[in-house]
Amino acid sequence: MSIEKDTIYTCPMHPEIKEKEQGSCPKCGMALEPMEVKISEENRELLDMTKRFWISFAISLPLFLVSMTNDLAPQYLADTLSAKNIQLFLFVFSSPVVLWGGWPFFVRGYRSIQTMNLNMFTLISIGVAASYIYSLFAFFVPEIFPPLMQTKEGLVHVYFEASAVITTLVLLGQMLELQARDKTNDAIKTLLNLAPAHAHRIDTYGNEEEVSLEHIHIDDILRIKPGEKIPVDGVVTDGESNVDESMITGEAIPVKKSVNEFLIGATLNTNGTLLMRAQRVGNDTMLAGIINMVAKAQRSRAPIQHLADKVSSYFVPAVVISSILTFIAWWVIGPEPKLAYAVVSAVAVLIIACPCALGLATPISIMVGTGRAALMGVLIKDAQSLETMEKVSTLVVDKTGTLTEGKPVVTDFIVSEGFDESEVLKYAASLQSVSEHPLAQAIVHHAKEANVTLSHVDNFKAITGRGIIGDVDDKKIVLGSEEFIKSLCFFDKNISRQIKSLRQEGKGVILMTIDFNLCAVFAIEDPIKPTSLNAINALKQSGLKIVLLSGDNKITANKVAAKMGIDEVYANVMPNEKADIIKKLQDEGAVVAMAGDGINDAPALAQADVGIAMGTGTDVAIESAGITLIKGDLLGIVKARRLSLETMKNIRQNLFFAFIYNSAGIPIAAGLFYPLFGILLSPVIAAAAMSFSSVSVIVNALRLKNIKI
Repeated sequence: MSIEKDTIYTCPMHPEIKEKEQGSCPKCGMALEPMEVKISEENRELLDMTKRFWISFAISLPLFLVSMTNDLAPQYLADTLSAKNIQLFLFVFSSPVVLWGGWPFFVRGYRSIQTMNLNMFTLISIGVAASYIYSLFAFFVPEIFPPLMQTKEGLVHVYFEASAVITTLVLLGQMLELQARDKTNDAIKTLLNLAPAHAHRIDTYGNEEEVSLEHIHIDDILRIKPGEKIPVDGVVTDGESNVDESMITGEAIPVKKSVNEFLIGATLNTNGTLLMRAQRVGNDTMLAGIINMVAKAQRSRAPIQHLADKVSSYFVPAVVISSILTFIAWWVIGPEPKLAYAVVSAVAVLIIACPCALGLATPISIMVGTGRAALMGVLIKDAQSLETMEKVSTLVVDKTGTLTEGKPVVTDFIVSEGFDESEVLKYAASLQSVSEHPLAQAIVHHAKEANVTLSHVDNFKAITGRGIIGDVDDKKIVLGSEEFIKSLCFFDKNISRQIKSLRQEGKGVILMTIDFNLCAVFAIEDPIKPTSLNAINALKQSGLKIVLLSGDNKITANKVAAKMGIDEVYANVMPNEKADIIKKLQDEGAVVAMAGDGINDAPALAQADVGIAMGTGTDVAIESAGITLIKGDLLGIVKARRLSLETMKNIRQNLFFAFIYNSAGIPIAAGLFYPLFGILLSPVIAAAAMSFSSVSVIVNALRLKNIKI
């Protein structure tokens, strides 16, 4: 795979910047990155900086050695090598490093001044240019300098080696930074590597051919052999096998797949041969959607980034002013040679105070954090959701499909005296087969297991929140809630006691009449997910208040809440009331996260400070949420919460170190310690410190890849 012609490049610090060419950001000067990550694409910016660094290093090393030897141990230099010749050597060797190696910095610095988006390259370009141009004048026209600055030979000290070494060190910092930034895309590259490169397609004549993934179309029939990966999303048309879906869902146990069951692209077929029909290909597959969501999240901006941006916007002009004041102070009150001291100190201030580490502090941690989350089965839509998750004080959970499996089953089937059990089940399942309610499917499934043949339904009518009515075999069948059935017929106290007993066990109850005579009671239970209790306990230990929203009656909802240790319960909640309850909690001062999986949860997910969708839920719910749990497991919320805490702690560490470093470096570089200790910071040392400060911020961010979550 290679970079496509229409690849768009963006800036990690300013995602609103979008360019067709891989250049530098017009705002911060940072190298732009492709919005769509490829497996094997070359990072041209990294290659360019690497080449410039190694060539500049090879030239700067003898330059540095000769300069240091001349200053510290001139006796080791050849007697025939005059001071003028040494300066000529320094000029010749430093010029290609500064003018070629440092050319990208000058271009970016010029653009920053031209557009008034002052950034780190403003300071670097001014600093290097100042020391180099000063040295040019000192070398070619030394007579224009005061006599006190001239040696016996009429020469003036030059800083060619400082200009070259500063450039080389900045190039080293850029190269290391680009390498580290490249590693932040490891998560996406890992996800990209999950997909197989080829698939076996079966043509209309039954012949098999191997095709690359991009040539697979919807409705193509594909053969997946044992040990091969599923190429795209689709359904099984023939065969039976166990499929390992752990790379997508995190579920370690292989899932049995047979005809008409859904297959996820990039999962592993373990033991049988399957034929499948492709349904989602290319960018429409689940894996492509995951990769796209991770990439968007990495490019998004966390609210805390605005603080760094604001500080940087004032910081660079402040550094320029500090450099000018430093120059003036040394020029006015400094010892001789005043001009030399003034130039060296002013350049050191410019170089050491470059705010690149400050700008990198937030986006680099966000990139690593969201990538790490994706590999754990937690998809974070944007950086704001990741940041807000740390502040959440209340977690609101839907019951069905969130706390529970979302696959209700009939646990009790009580038939009134005088009715045939098989006939009652046939009528109930026939009527429920027309309904789309999850509880209806439980009764239909129960009938299928009993091998009951369903009948045709006439005059079907659903009454929202109450029940359903229809005609089956010329009989009027009604199924619904206790309140609804009570309004239609009479039933004795014994039935009421049974219903109460079932509800106390946390089961839902559906009553049924035939020709308005009570004939049966169905008790339905949606099993709680095995991991839900552990997740709720872990979240409560982290300080969260847990609230349950349920459409069930109070007895059932409270039973589930008591079993799970949930703090507060809202029962008999209609779908349109969920968002209002979220708003009420927010008005009381809570920062609310809402976890749900259905279409009816979408408004509440959008209202919450952080919406968390189960990956097993509807597309509407997932689209409304800021975080998606691929496995549909509440333990994913525990992971998201811990990752948010770790990521925000990492960002604050980066901001603190970057800001303190830059702030502390300015007075030292300006010469604050010179009157006391005679210490003056060399621009070369300032350049090394500046370069490695950026690298240290990135290395700290990369620690998130290995932190135990």
